[in-house]
Amino acid sequence: MDSDGTRDARGTHANPVPRARSDMPPMPTDAPLVPPRQDGSAFLAWLRAPRPEAAPGIWRFGHRPRPAEESEEISTRQLLSGALIAFLVGWLVWSLLQNGYLGDWWALPFKLFVPDSWRYSSSEIGNLILYKGYELLIALVIMVAVGKLGRWGEVWRRFVVPLVKRPEPRQAPAPTAEEDPAQWNELRAAGAHDAADRLSAAAQSGQMRDVDHARIARAWQGVRSGRFGLATFTGAVLQDGAAACLHPSGERDLPARLARHDLLTGQVRLGTTADDARNPYAYRGTGLGLGPELLGTSLLAVGPAGSGKTGTVIRPLAESLCLHALAGRAAVVVVGAAGAGLGPADAYDVVVQIGNPESVYDLDLYGGTADPDEAAGVLAEALVGDLAEPHQGGDTRRSTTVLAQLLGPFRSVHGRFPSVPELRQLLDGAPAPMAALRKGLEDSRQESLLRELDARERQMGNPGDVGGILADRVALLDRPAFAGFFDTSGQSRPFSLKALDHPVRVRIDLPQRGHADASRMLARLVLAQFTASVAVREDRSLFACLVIDDATGVVTPEAVRGVQRLRSGNAGVVLTLRTLDDVPRPLRGPLLGATGCRMALSGLTPWDGQDFAEVWGKEWIEARDVTDRQIIAETPAGKVLHAVRQVITGKAPTARAVTVRQVERERWSASELAHGVPPGHAVLSLTTVKGEHAPPLLVDLRG
Repeated sequence: MDSDGTRDARGTHANPVPRARSDMPPMPTDAPLVPPRQDGSAFLAWLRAPRPEAAPGIWRFGHRPRPAEESEEISTRQLLSGALIAFLVGWLVWSLLQNGYLGDWWALPFKLFVPDSWRYSSSEIGNLILYKGYELLIALVIMVAVGKLGRWGEVWRRFVVPLVKRPEPRQAPAPTAEEDPAQWNELRAAGAHDAADRLSAAAQSGQMRDVDHARIARAWQGVRSGRFGLATFTGAVLQDGAAACLHPSGERDLPARLARHDLLTGQVRLGTTADDARNPYAYRGTGLGLGPELLGTSLLAVGPAGSGKTGTVIRPLAESLCLHALAGRAAVVVVGAAGAGLGPADAYDVVVQIGNPESVYDLDLYGGTADPDEAAGVLAEALVGDLAEPHQGGDTRRSTTVLAQLLGPFRSVHGRFPSVPELRQLLDGAPAPMAALRKGLEDSRQESLLRELDARERQMGNPGDVGGILADRVALLDRPAFAGFFDTSGQSRPFSLKALDHPVRVRIDLPQRGHADASRMLARLVLAQFTASVAVREDRSLFACLVIDDATGVVTPEAVRGVQRLRSGNAGVVLTLRTLDDVPRPLRGPLLGATGCRMALSGLTPWDGQDFAEVWGKEWIEARDVTDRQIIAETPAGKVLHAVRQVITGKAPTARAVTVRQVERERWSASELAHGVPPGHAVLSLTTVKGEHAPPLLVDLRG
């Protein structure tokens, strides 16, 4: 119960409620969405904020859906000039009427409908009111006509209303007790009134934060699913309040937050969808939010160095997943180069710094398994999975067989798997280690394993033997910088990805400087162990995610097949690449097809853009061919009327002919992706685990 959870076997906990330390954790630091207040008003405002249902990828916190139809926007210059000219025309017409230049035809309705007794009344006041009223009516008719022509209503709504009607902060009506999420009505419905009162008081007093709410809600889901009893849950809540059911680390928040998070919906905000005509109307100007429902289909981000992959994509996602882990919802493993800016060490439970003698944790080379065949398969993928040609040793099945022929006998004799130097000697066929291994098998009478060892010795030296290639690859890890790592004797604290059954936060720093090949091999090892581990998890309600910053040399045929299987296991991966050229040509299409979320950042090359354009496909659009034919006036009055209309509207009188056609066009062409994406932007398509799609969106990652 007091271990750190990194080496615990699956299903061995008697109490699945996250374990807590005996001492009270420090108060959490400020968060962008939930600033601390003594009375809890900020937390309650966050909790009660509207989060309407929205299309995939829309930031739901405080989201306001756009109108159903897109309105035509008139330029300010054209609108104001047209309104002014219309006013001048109306004033000119009224002056001409007043001075009699247009005759007395405008008084004809007055003569027809007004009785003679009224018109020739002896009352001067009555006549004044009658005639002035009719003049006012004519003035109103002229004003309405020119106002409609000059779009005065649009001028009023756009410029006058915002000045006259100053926006006032609108306070949402207080929710009823049945609708208030701060009342924990689900607990009350189950009879846990005391626990609900305790949590409500913590929310009102400012003791509860967003992570606390998400963590306790997750624990309550465990009660409803039957993983543990109601009495255990209520006892923890009554004792600790908002600090109940703590994460094994005892932490209630991250040391600092750089991105905006909404743990009620599980989203992290990455930017703002651009108000661009190429984006669907419903997405324009909305926030972009990603959560486990999208990361569960995996994400691939491609962009050159300096395009913002790490700072604007990887770091916020890693931060969000760490918050989910503190809430008991997720397990996250972040892999990147040392010093890549993947978050402070205090934000993680386990930090594996390969090649750094001060590293507290080691990496288990065999993934924590006791099965030699499973260990051989994962290790073979890491060692030779990137070698595409069979004659170069790319056949991982033969490599798996060779490793299994050695790992099985060695574990049977020594009770453990070989260390890196021992494995290298065995693959090289060193006489002394092979003889010692044979003697151990003979003494224990392991006939089947002796036959495995005999087969390995017969294959040594054959032209098609891959043992030499495996030995060369293992030699990359048998370096002085890694002398204290990958220990199998039990003297170190190796981290195993079997710990993904727990809400663990892990960061693995790769020594890319001077050991680039070894770093790529270790990244492949982590990916292979991840896909193998999540497939056999007992509790799949915990979302597992692997984040690899710079997946160069990591994508292999087996890795693509593993990514395709992650969605059904409630898991996903986040991969970044500088260019798709870092992936073998036959694997680029399968990789883009295996990931549901695809991101092309600014600065992409045209040939990379071509791959994205192909996977995003084409769409049918309505092409409108407009032909304008100018109308020629033949009479002087018509010419004057056309001139006045052109001055007011800014356009010559035309007769328009419109032809509508359905044409097929690429959603984003390779040229647009290479040259039309501004700096700090990206084009992103999304797919949820339920199969909902969002088309490629132009996103401002800095917003």
